[in-house]
Amino acid sequence: MKQNIMEIDSLKKYYGKSDNQTKALDGISFQIMHGEFLGIMGSSGSGKSTLLNCIATVTKPSSGKIMLQGTDVTNLKGKELSDYRGNRIGYLFQNFELLDNLTGRENIMLPLSLHKISEKESNKRLEQLVAYLDIRDVVNKFPSQMSGGQKQRVAAARSLILNPEIILADEPTGALDSKNAKLLMNKLSGLNEQEQSTILMVTHDSNAASYCNRILFIQDGTIFHELRKNAPIESRQEFYERILQLMAQLGGGSANVL
Repeated sequence: MKQNIMEIDSLKKYYGKSDNQTKALDGISFQIMHGEFLGIMGSSGSGKSTLLNCIATVTKPSSGKIMLQGTDVTNLKGKELSDYRGNRIGYLFQNFELLDNLTGRENIMLPLSLHKISEKESNKRLEQLVAYLDIRDVVNKFPSQMSGGQKQRVAAARSLILNPEIILADEPTGALDSKNAKLLMNKLSGLNEQEQSTILMVTHDSNAASYCNRILFIQDGTIFHELRKNAPIESRQEFYERILQLMAQLGGGSANVL
């Protein structure tokens, strides 16, 4: 039986004063299990990005708890906060966030140098990720010399290099064409299935969401629906069709099939 790795408990994030308040998150609660690939879907302004930013400690919630294996990350400060951001979570951004003046290799290795990982261990981890993500031909190039798909795979390597307990992916296919989106999602799915990597992905893309084991739908800062993939009997295509059906009922959908 899989263990709970993260628990979100009654999380709230309000903006503004009481007479003119926006409730970005309005008491969200759920658990993430070790080795789970969990998707968060919702329309623009639903609260999904605020949720991810709270988990990443970019945004401080108004109330509630975010527990990572017994530690409330909302209370972390100083060295413990730095360790959480650097070691315990990996963040994959929509727009890559690579440093233009560093090569792909230097971008990937940057977190290792900041956390004083030995050169031997660093090179071992780099080699494994370069091979798995198929980026050997671009590690010595600068971001300006890479395609969007290559940039995102280099960014994925950087988010994975410290072996984080959980990977946070914020619209990871948002800046990619369908071919590169499929390639990236196959790689993330492979990490989840083969390495038991725990992934929390915010997406508006039904195609990307179909790679998840479970999807939570957010509206007005609350969870209003959940879909689970019926593994192993349900194919990704069948799960995708169920996602599309639900999105159509909600008034939105996706016409692009990976």
